[in-house]
Formats: sequence, C-alpha cells, structure tokens
Amino acid sequence: MKIYHNPRCRKSRDSYNLLKEEGIDFETIEYLKEPLNAKDLKALLAKLNIPAKDLIRKGEAIFKEKYKGKELTENEWIKAMVENPKLIERPIVVRGNKAVIGRPIENVIDLIKN
Repeated sequence: MKIYHNPRCRKSRDSYNLLKEEGIDFETIEYLKEPLNAKDLKALLAKLNIPAKDLIRKGEAIFKEKYKGKELTENEWIKAMVENPKLIERPIVVRGNKAVIGRPIENVIDLIKN
C-alpha cells in the first residue's frame, strides 16, 4: 500500500495513523516534497477512477487565484496539479490497482477491508 500524504493535514494524518494502527506495511509519499509528474498523476487518477478536476482542492488559494471558474481539459488540470501540488486532494491511499481519497476516513477503512 501507499499513502500520498501531507503531514500538516489532519485528515491525511488520520489516514496515516489508521494504516499504522492496523499494522499495514505501506510506503509514504509526501507529495509536496516529492511532486508527482504527469505520468504518475494519470496513473493515480486511473486507480481512483475519477477525472482530474475531481482531485482538485477547490478551497486552496492557488485554485481561487488561478483556476476558479475556468473550464480546463483533463491534461490542463493534470498540468495544474503537477505545477501546484497543493491543489491535489489528500490523502490518497493506494492498494494494488485501486485508490481512494481519504475523505472521509471510511473510504480508507473500506479499501483496507475489501
């Protein structure tokens, strides 16, 4: 398993701690320190089974300043997240070829149990 994690985010810490408490062996990727490239982001979106715009954090200042109200293509949203990793919703937990956004944490619990 992997978690795309931002340790400053409470929801991300909750999912991280859940994986630890369950005794699950997982890799931690602090995506703000190790930004994703477009190829990795596309692979992650395929595992999440969502379009890029659904992975965007719309409350972020950078979103409001640069992207609010704009209609971007899939590749343009991916480029925006590659250039501004703060835009990526968090946490993302991956198990095999399936991934979930850890909001709510029940998504992670379901991924662990199924």
